[in-house]
Amino acid sequence: MSNVVVVGAQWGDEGKGKVVDLLASRADMVVRFQGGNNAGHTLVVKGEKTICHLIPSGILHKEKKCLIGNGVVIDPEVLLDEIRMLTSKGIAISPENLAISEKAHIIMPYHKAIDVASETAKGDDKIGTTGRGIGPCYEDKAGRRGLRAIDLLDPDTMAEKIRFNLKEKNFLLTRFYGAAALEFEPIYSKCMEMAEILKPYIANVSILVDRVAEKHGKILFEGAQGTHLDIDHGTYPFVTSSNPVSGAACAGVGVGPGKLHHILGIVKAYTTRVGSGPFTTELNDETGKYLQEKGSEFGATTGRRRRCGWLDLVMMKDSIRYNGFSSIGMTKLDVLTGLDVIKACVSYELDGKKIDYMPASIKALTRCTPVYEEFKGWKGDISNAKSVDELPAEAKNYLNRLEEIMKVPFSIISVGPMRDQTIALMDPYLK
Repeated sequence: MSNVVVVGAQWGDEGKGKVVDLLASRADMVVRFQGGNNAGHTLVVKGEKTICHLIPSGILHKEKKCLIGNGVVIDPEVLLDEIRMLTSKGIAISPENLAISEKAHIIMPYHKAIDVASETAKGDDKIGTTGRGIGPCYEDKAGRRGLRAIDLLDPDTMAEKIRFNLKEKNFLLTRFYGAAALEFEPIYSKCMEMAEILKPYIANVSILVDRVAEKHGKILFEGAQGTHLDIDHGTYPFVTSSNPVSGAACAGVGVGPGKLHHILGIVKAYTTRVGSGPFTTELNDETGKYLQEKGSEFGATTGRRRRCGWLDLVMMKDSIRYNGFSSIGMTKLDVLTGLDVIKACVSYELDGKKIDYMPASIKALTRCTPVYEEFKGWKGDISNAKSVDELPAEAKNYLNRLEEIMKVPFSIISVGPMRDQTIALMDPYLK
């Protein structure tokens, strides 16, 4: 049996939540390995929508152990709200089915205050951060001054770190950003209160994962955001503060690369992006509006409208190289239904030359124009298709050509938001 890593191949919002939910039904353990609550996985089960921001999507399946790895930054208030939300839906949450890495860093109120103040100060040069403190928390992690989950169990260490950080953060807030200072006591008291509730969930995630791996159990590693929001390989600086690529599962959980067997990349049948940054295939026309409305393209976390455009295969080639995809899962194929013509970008033109990669320079990427291959669209509802043979010939032609260009097989084709609106072509656990 294979362990499976699920990552986004674009700028996030590819529909990873549904795929993880499907695969979690047969996993022994589901592990989130990076990001924070700036990501949201939308799940639709029996017509009911559930959005998870921190807890792995596998939590909807009974008797599945869900872990939050050390690569994730955790806002304890958001986590507790999420636990309460799931409990209200009849989903039992306890240390039996949820564990938090003792090495995961904690998002503090001063992280959120700095995030908002910093973004506001940028004016028209805003990056598009969600203001949830993700970046500042990762900054403190890299600066070796962060508060970790294990520190919640030690009141003295927690107090010492909060006091130390407030000196710097209040200087920045008041003297640089012109914002209000934060006080120690309310922050410390709230942390103590939340620590008491979260204490039973804090564990050594690396050991828990290793125990299951040693028994040849099936482990599902779940990433957030997407490859081109990766802080190293994405469209920097319009990126997130962590590494959403597949290799980050090792560092973000505490396992060796030999335990990552099948890398499943999730790609939408078109491309979307939230926030600022270059977008070569963006459609600012009626087709873009059609994709946005039919695809319900609003951020699960922020509610922001997603920018829409044609599928970018140059972007996909980079994603395939960065992640080493074993297979690809395509989502929202049904959204393309009704279009007379469908396009896919097969190369870029930059200053009169064709290229097949995304330039590292944002200025150069902004100058790129897409070179398209066109496909005939299809009519009729495909949301009930159970096999590729039940799809219109035009849809099959589109998929076949994409597979030919990407040189990676499809394992999953999603034709609707529900669990049963999925065409399974390959079992990732067996490959």
